[in-house]
Amino acid sequence: MTLTFNKTAYSNLLSQYIPQVIETEEEYDRALTIAEKLTFAKNRTLEEKALHKLVVALIEAYETENYPMKESTPHEILQHLMESSSTKQADLVSVIGSSGVVSEVVNGKRSISKAQAKALGDYFKVSSNLFI
Repeated sequence: MTLTFNKTAYSNLLSQYIPQVIETEEEYDRALTIAEKLTFAKNRTLEEKALHKLVVALIEAYETENYPMKESTPHEILQHLMESSSTKQADLVSVIGSSGVVSEVVNGKRSISKAQAKALGDYFKVSSNLFI
């Protein structure tokens, strides 16, 4: 059974929610409410899925402009993982090298090799790409 997109139903959804480019915090909060409602709706129709995709795109555009996230460096990611898991530098000696090497890697004075990235990924159970 192939479902077909119902333009009339979609038009009705659009007129109900009136999605627009988000320019204020009030509009942002309204869009978040709509997205949340659609995210957790059971048995969403094709039209609801399309509206959800549109609203999420509008939210992402607003967030990119108003809440930019700076790119984290590999050693900052490592520091965060260590802090959140209560891992000490000494714990990583057996994973990536001597205490001197660990200190230099953790403090960003030495880049993380591919082998170390793989070992760290295995240790923290995350993608090794985070450290490259």
